[in-house]
Amino acid sequence: MEVIKEQFEYYSYPSMEFLSPADQELMQKAIDQLDHAYAPYSHFHVGAAVRLKDENIYVGSNQENASYPLCMCGERVALYNAAANQPSVAPTTLAITIHNQNMKIEKPVSPCGACRQVISEYENRHQQPIRILLKSDGPQVYEIRTIADLLPLGFNGTFL
Repeated sequence: MEVIKEQFEYYSYPSMEFLSPADQELMQKAIDQLDHAYAPYSHFHVGAAVRLKDENIYVGSNQENASYPLCMCGERVALYNAAANQPSVAPTTLAITIHNQNMKIEKPVSPCGACRQVISEYENRHQQPIRILLKSDGPQVYEIRTIADLLPLGFNGTFL
């Protein structure tokens, strides 16, 4: 038997002010999307914004349904919005923020497994990493270089 240890590095910024102006703009667009989330059941709002290689930005927010499997996460809404409008332009950065109306969450929250898989598909589709910026109610922002850091043994088309 062999034990394999996976590790990754990420950046932690004390607040948005330490981000580049472009990343600040992107995160602000994600924050603005929190007001568009439809989350009457979980009260967990997600706002997302994705910047494409041509600098265009597309946004999304989570949309819940009484039948929970039919819910759509904000990250996926933003990516699908971008792909529906500019399918051949690669995403470069994805900003994600959350707000739970029932409690304050200080640390950034990472994407769920389904969103990790979808982000991975977009990295594979465009053959380039997507930087991920994460924020919650607290001032701190995390930067992850690629979804492969959050999904190290990801499933992709090479297995099909």
